[in-house]
Amino acid sequence: MDSKKIQRIAVDVLFDVMAGLIFGVSVNFFTAPNHIAPGGITGISTLINYLFHIPIGTMSFLLNVPLMLIAFRYLGKSFSVHTLKSMTIISFSVDLVAMVFGALGISGYQGDRILAGLMGGVMTGLALSLVFLRGSTTGGLDIVSRLLKKKFPHISIGHLLFAADFCVLSISVLVYGNIESGLYGLITIFASSRMVDMVLYGGDRGKNMMIVTQHPHEMAKGIKDAVNRGVTLMHAEGSYSGTPLKVVMCALRDNQYPIVKKLVYEIDPQAFLIVNEASEILGYGFRPIDDEM
Repeated sequence: MDSKKIQRIAVDVLFDVMAGLIFGVSVNFFTAPNHIAPGGITGISTLINYLFHIPIGTMSFLLNVPLMLIAFRYLGKSFSVHTLKSMTIISFSVDLVAMVFGALGISGYQGDRILAGLMGGVMTGLALSLVFLRGSTTGGLDIVSRLLKKKFPHISIGHLLFAADFCVLSISVLVYGNIESGLYGLITIFASSRMVDMVLYGGDRGKNMMIVTQHPHEMAKGIKDAVNRGVTLMHAEGSYSGTPLKVVMCALRDNQYPIVKKLVYEIDPQAFLIVNEASEILGYGFRPIDDEM
């Protein structure tokens, strides 16, 4: 095994350990003590812990075992090995944090349950992001969603996960005996998903601007001077007049958009401007494309 591969494995494990400790605090300090089941396998394990006092991490691992066996067969060795590594470390970490809290007499946050749901979601999202950044997953419903996606490719994975989480939240209402637990769980899931999006894509989000103008070269120079962004000039033609035109296309970060918008008006008040949200921008000046490989 070469040194680069050893280094990569060490970094993967380090990220998994950090994710496990953060996730353990989220579960043992914020969600479980406040009767919040945050969806997925963790949510199911939290409910089983409430009913039968089986450790949440141990229960999560046991529930994941049959899913991992299926994953090995249908989703490939590489995905399965990475997921097994992350799942094992995180499951162990959740129970380790619970034991440490018990030894120190820490019972968990007992304040506002909305804050508990929000903080639990933020920490869960951060933990998941650390795992996803290294190309791994935590197993659970992610395996189920991938399997269903292979069988039903026309169905969105997001919709599948939402449906599964909704079922867990509905069961939590019955187990805990109040609808508030389900509502707080919904807050946790929402905060978690937003945190994952922010960590994974927040630095790469921006706007794609297309400018139809009679002054394309002046516009390109102005954008370069104002925000140091390159542009692409595309040939176009007016459908009614048949007049040849040039469209200036430029990718911008969100904070650069107001500057360029003002600049466009100053250079050509008659310009036609189309602006689209870009959820991810890769390449020079943004995140390198090889980060995705």
